[in-house]
Amino acid sequence: MRKHDGPFIRVKDLTVGYGDGNVIENASFDVDYGDIFVIMGMSGCGKSTIMRSIIGLIPPKSGHILVEGADLWALSPDERANIVKTFGISFQSGALFSSMTLGENVALPMEMETQMSRSEIQRRTHEKLELVGLDKYINLYPSEVSGGMLKRAALARAMALNPRILFFDEPSAGLDPIRSVELDGLIREINQTTRTTVVMVTHELSTIMNIATNSVYICDKTVGATGAPQEILANTKNQEIIYFLTRGQRRNKK
Repeated sequence: MRKHDGPFIRVKDLTVGYGDGNVIENASFDVDYGDIFVIMGMSGCGKSTIMRSIIGLIPPKSGHILVEGADLWALSPDERANIVKTFGISFQSGALFSSMTLGENVALPMEMETQMSRSEIQRRTHEKLELVGLDKYINLYPSEVSGGMLKRAALARAMALNPRILFFDEPSAGLDPIRSVELDGLIREINQTTRTTVVMVTHELSTIMNIATNSVYICDKTVGATGAPQEILANTKNQEIIYFLTRGQRRNKK
């Protein structure tokens, strides 16, 4: 359900950098409710930096990140933390604790952030692992499952607190093409069945073209284009963007 008449997230004139250097300058774009929103661009363009600023890890040098109308970096640290707690976040590595089972990893956010009973935490842990097809593996450790299963377990943990928005940093990294397609399908299914908004950083062309409903392309430290990837490709004259969004087809023609 919408809590705000505007976009879920509005990035406005955002500049982020380290020391005297800027990685991103004056970037503006909107993430609407229900989007599968992709932040894309060539390697090193600042995609992950933007996402880390949106989720409260890197303060901007200037500009604004509005989350349902609240200016994230104008809030007090406690107020900002309360908003970030409503996000589900899965980093590229998955970041599961190796000494805990998959079930214990998924249960951890509920144990730390809620007053749920043990039985309710167990019920929801099974529910989240079932959603990603891993309920039968609840007692296995990360070292005992495949890379694709680790990605799905990380997704289950990101969903543990029923977030209305999920963030992924290169979700398909390290997966073979078949497992990558399976993960894309799972993300799309979760988006459609739970109405969870998704924001992801990726350079995977199949992911971008098959599941993204909205996107921003980053080049020359700022926004090169926004919109559905197919619309961007149809309308842009920027040769870098054209190459990026047609590289699979170009390979096939060689």
